[in-house]
Amino acid sequence: MPDSRDRAMIFVADDDEAVLDSLRLLLEGRGYAVACFASGESLLEALDAPDAAPDCAVVDVRLPGLSGLELQQRLHQRNRDLPVVFITGHGDIDMAVRALKAGAFDFIEKPFDDGRLLDGISDAMAGATQRKAATETVSTTAASYAELSERQRQVMDLVAEGMANKEIAARLGISPRTVEIYRAKVMEKMGARNLAELVRMALALEKNSTQR
Repeated sequence: MPDSRDRAMIFVADDDEAVLDSLRLLLEGRGYAVACFASGESLLEALDAPDAAPDCAVVDVRLPGLSGLELQQRLHQRNRDLPVVFITGHGDIDMAVRALKAGAFDFIEKPFDDGRLLDGISDAMAGATQRKAATETVSTTAASYAELSERQRQVMDLVAEGMANKEIAARLGISPRTVEIYRAKVMEKMGARNLAELVRMALALEKNSTQR
């Protein structure tokens, strides 16, 4: 079996020792490194360790003390983009749905099918990777946009609205040729290979600003 440092690390929080043992056996048998916790507080404490880098957390919604939802909120407050899969009893579905709305990747009812849980964990980690890549892309785009002059930003924004060079020229009171020069400089600074890519960048920036 590969060294634990080469395996994805799963944090599991449940106050039922039998459930913890079962999940540890299941996940370790599938090649994951596993750390088990009987409470949300102990999981958070483990996250304070300098080398703590879990790839996913499997958390019982109804934990003693700090609940699963409260644990998730604490993770957000710490800016920990840790994908969470909740496991829940039948009576906790409403709570689990609220967890999804708050950013959880999945919730799975007890007693759960092993394959369903493993698929949920795999999907959560894949989704987190995609979300991180998207966030990094937007950050890079925002940094490039910040380097544009005010006029260059105006041109980029109007291009993204679908305006032609002549329309932009009329709006800004400059010549179409000057718009072409600005537009070429914007493409260069933004690293856009074509007009469609520049528009996608503008839309991503707009979406990011409305989500704040």
